[in-house]
Amino acid sequence: MENEHPGTLSYELFKGDFEGELFHFNLMDHRTVLLVFLCFLLVTVRSEVQKDFSPECREFMYMGTPPRGLENRSLKKICQRYNGKPRYVTLYDAVGHIPVYSAYTFKRSDGFKKVDVPWMFEPQLSTASDSGEMQPFPPSDVHDSFSDAQAVLDDYSNIVDFERGHLNPDEHQAHPDDKAATYTLTNVIPQIREFNVGHWKQHEHIIRRRLNNYCRGKAYIVTGVTTSGRMIRRYNIDRVAVPTYLWSAYCCIDYDHNAPFDERSKFPAFAAYGLNEKEGAEVIEMSMQQLENFLKNTFVDKRLQIFFGNCEPNDAIMTVQT
Repeated sequence: MENEHPGTLSYELFKGDFEGELFHFNLMDHRTVLLVFLCFLLVTVRSEVQKDFSPECREFMYMGTPPRGLENRSLKKICQRYNGKPRYVTLYDAVGHIPVYSAYTFKRSDGFKKVDVPWMFEPQLSTASDSGEMQPFPPSDVHDSFSDAQAVLDDYSNIVDFERGHLNPDEHQAHPDDKAATYTLTNVIPQIREFNVGHWKQHEHIIRRRLNNYCRGKAYIVTGVTTSGRMIRRYNIDRVAVPTYLWSAYCCIDYDHNAPFDERSKFPAFAAYGLNEKEGAEVIEMSMQQLENFLKNTFVDKRLQIFFGNCEPNDAIMTVQT
């Protein structure tokens, strides 16, 4: 469901002095002003897209280490910031206009959703931003000024088969700000509706209940996608890559060793993947090693490692984590 809040903007005339002559810029409408403002940002304000994740953003990854074997030059590292704080991290494909993965820490919750926030975008991908924070979409007639590097609302409008699927779902967050921060299109992929509300949603429920009940410490989750060339097109232009598979893995080294065996056997790490289709879209749970082997054999670099040290706890790591 779309949830946009276009506002009313007012502007003053700009004045300038050129060769001693005073002149005025006549701004005809809000679109002109916004375009001028975005161009101004492009050359005057710093960008927060990072060459490498900063220490405060690495806190969302196990041992502060990003997944290995998924990066390349065309991908952008985003520290997803909202209301003054980093919330999670995303590796973003600025060509396919989708996240490759989002990495976040799980927060115990009752699963209630927060839906009273507008969809947001990342100014840092296309222009620059003082805060490096996600922002609500401006009026739709200026979206083209930043649609070169990310998806916009129109990309998900009037498409029958797909809806916006979160990689970091609000169900896995507790604080309202953490939930709100998941509603950026840089955390969203085109997901077959039946898969999104069916098997994948059920998997998110299962993981929430399992980690709520049996993970005693911090749980790290990485959820990502694979693609194979399918695209959503708009005006006969390839706009958004459609994932072939969604995959997810969690790591919790401090867990309840007295849990029932069926649950205890899924710690400290476990994983799953599912086909992003209407038919045959069952989510299959498996060991993290099995997931990595599946991805290595079909889609990604042979060096793939989702969690540092394969999330295998030892005394030194336990000391750092606690």
